[in-house]
Amino acid sequence: MIHERDHQAGSVMEQDRPREIRQAAGGGPDSLNRNVMTVADTTVPVVVLKVYHHLSLGVVRTLGRLGIEVLGIDQNPQAPGLHSQYCRGRYIWDVDRARPEKTVEFLLKVGKSIGKRSVLINTADEGALLLAEHAEALREWFIFPSVPPELVRSLTSKKEMYHLARKHGVQTAETEFPESREDVVRYLDRAVFPVMLKGIDGDRLDRRTGKKMVIIRTANELLDHYEKMEDLQHPNLMLQEYIPGGDDCVWMFNGYFDKDGECLYAQTGKKIRQAPVYTGYTSLGICLRNEIVERTTKDFMKKIGYRGILDIGYRYDARDGGYKVLDINPRIGATFRLFVATNGMDVARAAYLDLTGQRVPRSESNEGRKWFVEDRDIVSSMRYFRDRKLNLKQWIASFEGVQESAWFAKDDLLPFFIMCGQFFGKIVSRPFRIAADGKRNAGTYGGRPDIPRREESVHAGR
Repeated sequence: MIHERDHQAGSVMEQDRPREIRQAAGGGPDSLNRNVMTVADTTVPVVVLKVYHHLSLGVVRTLGRLGIEVLGIDQNPQAPGLHSQYCRGRYIWDVDRARPEKTVEFLLKVGKSIGKRSVLINTADEGALLLAEHAEALREWFIFPSVPPELVRSLTSKKEMYHLARKHGVQTAETEFPESREDVVRYLDRAVFPVMLKGIDGDRLDRRTGKKMVIIRTANELLDHYEKMEDLQHPNLMLQEYIPGGDDCVWMFNGYFDKDGECLYAQTGKKIRQAPVYTGYTSLGICLRNEIVERTTKDFMKKIGYRGILDIGYRYDARDGGYKVLDINPRIGATFRLFVATNGMDVARAAYLDLTGQRVPRSESNEGRKWFVEDRDIVSSMRYFRDRKLNLKQWIASFEGVQESAWFAKDDLLPFFIMCGQFFGKIVSRPFRIAADGKRNAGTYGGRPDIPRREESVHAGR
């Protein structure tokens, strides 16, 4: 069989269904929005592609709490989201290492086993491209927005995204794309430090070096990092001006665009802390209205014809008062549960309603709502303490207004405990892993070579 948990095609006993949000047990993250949101038709199942961290767990929970049958796919049977009480079926498949055509075959088998067309929600850039390139085949069993493959490539590549934004008048940080060490040397004649050294494809750089970006402060440091991090056969590094300011200069937009390109749901907010610090994901964020960010994003997406869920980040530049686009994710973003409206709506729920032919109600921003990621925020806070950018009083005060965390939920405790076990396991084993990687991969940057993608590791069921 291709799944772990027994799953009769499309059948979930009524007594096994999670309670709807209006009946949620007190203390759950939706308890603040009780009695304000219901879904008339929950008969269409949802399949979540890659249930590997808090993003995916959030999708499973937010839709499962409405009484929707949610099923998850991941390579790791111990992925916390697969063990949520709201996950009604688990499918084991390594999307990263499988050839795309094999993954499409697998997904079609999943769809057939469910027995009815399901909404397919992707949680990674690679998945966005997979859906776009194989949409015709996948639509036999799945419902998802139609986005041209070339547009997905333009948005997930920082190089193409930079040129696309410039073409449509959206502000960006000044960026160079060197293809050799000589190009970097020439860049030094006009460089203003610090600068950001980033991966055009951040995930590929992360697999190769263990980092997606670094802040560079001197010419020698730039040359040293470039030589260690670049793949000379397939250049993947870019140089970007450093925009001064703290983490709270990073603004985010979460939204959903229908088949006609109309934005049916839009929320904005900004980061308070990041993990890794200064350059990473949101570990603590706050919902705040920003009409400039919202209007800029809606206009931009209208021009390029984008459809579906969108997660986009900007950095405010106090030097000229502009908001400069950092990255665009043509998929659901890791911070989406920060952006929950006063009526309980979020982008996953908006997408489900629209894709199943139901009306998406007008939603108001929950100003001041905070959300945080427990494990990531612990690590980032320690670094901020060390850098003297945070003290105990400020740290305690920063949690005022927190309405939800990424992992802990009173109505769904097991994923939190699994995360805790994995988190502390990594801490204990980290010194040994670093030593082993260093010996095994001597000479590679950060002890991590570029990981090959072998189909032999792909498995169906364990």
